[in-house]
Amino acid sequence: MHTIMLDKPGHIRVVESEVPEIRENEVLLEMVYAGLCGTDLGSYRGTNPLVSYPRIPGHEICARIAEKGKEVPATCCIGDLVTASPYSSCGKCTACRKGQSNACVHNQTLGVQRDGAMQQYFVLCWEKLYHSDILKPEELVLTEPLSVGSHAVNRGQVAAGETVLVLGCGTIGMGALIAAVSRGGKIIAADPALPKLDMARKFGALHVINPATENLTEAVFQYTGGEGASVVIEAAGTPASYQAALEAVAYAGKMICIGYAQKDIPLNTSLMVKKELCILGSRNALNEFATVIQVLEARQFPYTSLITAIHPVMKAREVFASWDEDPGASMKILLAF
Repeated sequence: MHTIMLDKPGHIRVVESEVPEIRENEVLLEMVYAGLCGTDLGSYRGTNPLVSYPRIPGHEICARIAEKGKEVPATCCIGDLVTASPYSSCGKCTACRKGQSNACVHNQTLGVQRDGAMQQYFVLCWEKLYHSDILKPEELVLTEPLSVGSHAVNRGQVAAGETVLVLGCGTIGMGALIAAVSRGGKIIAADPALPKLDMARKFGALHVINPATENLTEAVFQYTGGEGASVVIEAAGTPASYQAALEAVAYAGKMICIGYAQKDIPLNTSLMVKKELCILGSRNALNEFATVIQVLEARQFPYTSLITAIHPVMKAREVFASWDEDPGASMKILLAF
């Protein structure tokens, strides 16, 4: 079977490997699409501190059940189109005991701390699967990245009528935007890439801001009558966007942090205190997969327009190299198995 192997930073190849065997509570999945995530790009560049090499990348999944173990329930059928939660949890650490297994101290995400889904066949426990009879493969594969953004909106407890500023309109930011729109939020989107701002408008943003050409804070206060955004979702992970979040959020507002910064960022802590902000981290996704699938199934928006390109798996080396040269040019790239 075809398997994508990341031997070391910058060195990726397609190799032939054996089809794995399953245990009683597992399913054998035949991959249809694997989505490329910024985490995969970090692993390719050698900037992801969590990954070890060699590693099979991939955690954005659309697959069909090819085989099932004896303990897998009848609700999982051969041929079902599924996606999966790529995270693991120990059930014992502080986060797990609080019901926040997405933040498990010992989490091992597919394609990062353990081998991932960029292989023609791979094995998972059936309890990790989510199924849809309605969605097409290129829709279902979007579930995990959109769930990460949806989790951030849940962390912020976004309510109908609240003004939500989304900083960074990549796939994760778009997931937050879509979830906030579905909850009745009034969205302001900011990104220096014009195609991403156009996408944000298409998915319900009332206002868009290009921080490369506009004063972001001034624009936010203009759109909010001088109050600032009730909730700011930081999904870019840059020093400028984190500082902008602090400046643009309203007094007694909420700042939700998704974006991973490559290095420590000095922040204006006086704004945190003066505004009495609620600042929350947001990691992975928790119970959002089923909800996101329902949102996708409703087809309120053209979700497949988030997909920039689909390439055959045998082109993986060229795809990663091209993506590395200009990551801002793509929203979501899929590899077809």
